[in-house]
Amino acid sequence: MKKLSLILTITSLFFMSCDPDNDLIDTPDPTVAPSTYNFTRNGTTTVSYSGQTTRIAMGQEFVSALKDETKTEIQLDAMFNHQAGGSDFSDDNLNSSSKNIRSKTAASTDLFSANTTDATAIKNQFDTWIAEQVSDVFPSWSEDASEGVAGKIQEAGGGSTRYVNGKGLELNQAINKGLIGGLMADQMLNNYLGTAVLDAGTNTADNDAETLADGKNYTTMEHKWDEGFGYLYGADDQEDPTLGADSFLNKYLARVEGDTDFQGIAATIYDAFKLGRAAIVNKDYLTRDAQVDIIRENISKIIAIRAVYYLQQGKANLGTDWASAFHDLSEGFGFVYSLQFTRKPGTNAAYFSFSEVNGFISTLTVGNGFWDITANQLDTMSETIAARFSFTVSQAGS
Repeated sequence: MKKLSLILTITSLFFMSCDPDNDLIDTPDPTVAPSTYNFTRNGTTTVSYSGQTTRIAMGQEFVSALKDETKTEIQLDAMFNHQAGGSDFSDDNLNSSSKNIRSKTAASTDLFSANTTDATAIKNQFDTWIAEQVSDVFPSWSEDASEGVAGKIQEAGGGSTRYVNGKGLELNQAINKGLIGGLMADQMLNNYLGTAVLDAGTNTADNDAETLADGKNYTTMEHKWDEGFGYLYGADDQEDPTLGADSFLNKYLARVEGDTDFQGIAATIYDAFKLGRAAIVNKDYLTRDAQVDIIRENISKIIAIRAVYYLQQGKANLGTDWASAFHDLSEGFGFVYSLQFTRKPGTNAAYFSFSEVNGFISTLTVGNGFWDITANQLDTMSETIAARFSFTVSQAGS
């Protein structure tokens, strides 16, 4: 019996080795990332993310304009929803562009293509914040803010003057930080790095055959990955990121990296982008998808860490330095709003749902908003956010 078993095993292995189907399995060599995000074909770069650079530049000018009390709602709306040829920006290249911010906000394939109800509600929320900035805050630019009354409020010791609505919220901060999630993170995590976009149509077959996009030096899959990369590094040096190059994700990756509790996160994200792009060149899709999970986890963590940080910083000044508290809480408000655009690896969902985020927003704005918020409420919210991630309130809040 033992001899028979041995003969059968050997025979089985022989036929497996001769099975022609096994010859069709093409396992790529192990993927090795380059030292920098530098990819070429025939001596010419294959990396392109100019659209992301354009939208970041539009966003920079737009969020600055939200602090100019002479701007009209029509002007701000035109910057948010720019149409090619409109004289909305100081840069003629931006004015001639057909790209805009609004159309890409809450517009990812994975989270919003089949969820137009939430997508529309989110876009409308940004429109409402813009309208309120012009109709409520700008007319009260020289008036003192108080409970339920928009106006200015100065930080203790002759510090910065903040301009808030009747709930103590700086609407420009809500919009700015809200776009970190609604535009930058959503497009990166839930659109360009998703398999629905990377592997759409014939993308995989074309990438395997190195069939280039029409008139380009890259495959479509390579380009989609680069576009995701561009929402973080589009204003930075792709081969030597210094960070802090814009007012969006790049800036706050720098802030989180600067916290000793999270030092190394910048390299983790950059290395994952490099290795994932190299994996596409190597037709190694398992490695590519593993890097997507790393990027999703860590970009989401940036948003969550800064949400907790600002909630805790705001808590520390409640009742003593209202202007400082309101400024921190306004930034926290925007990062909390951005939680609905994060992405939990291995799932098709954000770390926090649309309804959960709106529950947080309701807590922050009920009654007189920041004038009424309590330390206990901010602690509870902070603890709820941190519990979904691998950090503590203490780590993020200091």
